Amino acid sequence: MKKYSPEVLEEKISRYPRVNLISLPTPLKPLNFLTRELNGPQIMVKRDDLTGLAFGGNKSRKLEFIIADALKKGADSIITWASLQSNWCLQLATAARMFGLKPILILFKTYDLPFSYQGNLLLDFLLGAEIIIEETEEKGKSVSQEKAFSRLKKIADEFRRQGNKPYLVSVGGSSIGGDMDKPLGALSYLQAMIEIYRQLPDQKKFRHKNIIIATGSGATQAGLLVGAKALGLDIRVTGICVSDKKEDFSPQIKDIAFNLIELLGVDISLEDQDIILFDEYLDEGYGVVNEKVAKIIQFVFQKEGLVLDPVYTAKAAIGLVDLIKKGYFCSEDLVLFIHTGGTPALFAFNSRLVELLR
Repeated sequence: MKKYSPEVLEEKISRYPRVNLISLPTPLKPLNFLTRELNGPQIMVKRDDLTGLAFGGNKSRKLEFIIADALKKGADSIITWASLQSNWCLQLATAARMFGLKPILILFKTYDLPFSYQGNLLLDFLLGAEIIIEETEEKGKSVSQEKAFSRLKKIADEFRRQGNKPYLVSVGGSSIGGDMDKPLGALSYLQAMIEIYRQLPDQKKFRHKNIIIATGSGATQAGLLVGAKALGLDIRVTGICVSDKKEDFSPQIKDIAFNLIELLGVDISLEDQDIILFDEYLDEGYGVVNEKVAKIIQFVFQKEGLVLDPVYTAKAAIGLVDLIKKGYFCSEDLVLFIHTGGTPALFAFNSRLVELLR
């Protein structure tokens, strides 16, 4: 297996068009108060909630490549799907508007939250996105790609009959499908892994290096994993599942990762054991805000001034704290928590959070 320099990987990435949406690099800083509180490994955070586009988030990295691809293919609109309070849809709608594309959002009610113009939905409305609300029986987990693409294709066909040129893209900009024929979301997180590599402190003083992320659609974890392998880094990339069981989700991450390896033509190997997932923290399912979620948001905010979102990063933080307490990481380890954004959704769950914490 070959080891590639950051410069060689950057040259490979530069072959694919990209628009400028965000401010890079995002900060990487220690969480010293949390580290002391947990008597555990050195915890750090990568602030991808500060990418700068519409409250920030990991999806805006992906959209630099996806919007460029849509423009290259002559699109005048962009269609995607997700759940009701999706940060992905907000980021996409914002980026689309900036480049003259009409955003069309299919929002599935996958959790028990009434429709109201709060949180991300308020921002979607202000952007003038076309919002289509869909009921679904798939509560507490992600909507299947097959079902979602079937609905998107019907909507896209309707727009084409009206003379429009829509660009279809999967939830989170992760899986190949629709009009996105390359793993552009994962490509952006290979690029992020290079950024992290240059920001990390002297790694020799740590016994093991770890990355912890909330895993929802797979491209972030796949890109980081391929990036770590290509750079020859001894870093474990661990995903905390927020929507699906690991046996269902692991093949999706593997598929995205292999698509990225093929795209770049890098000579690296990837084994099943490299895809590390924990689904013990799903509890009642995707988007369900329970007492654990409310308490971890309050705990991390009070200790570090860091605001988590209730759907993704709160679940990842629950996993992080529990794994430290169970001894999964040792005190000589480095654990890098990726804050993937999504904080506007917090305000849509305001009543539930107050009820749980009062």
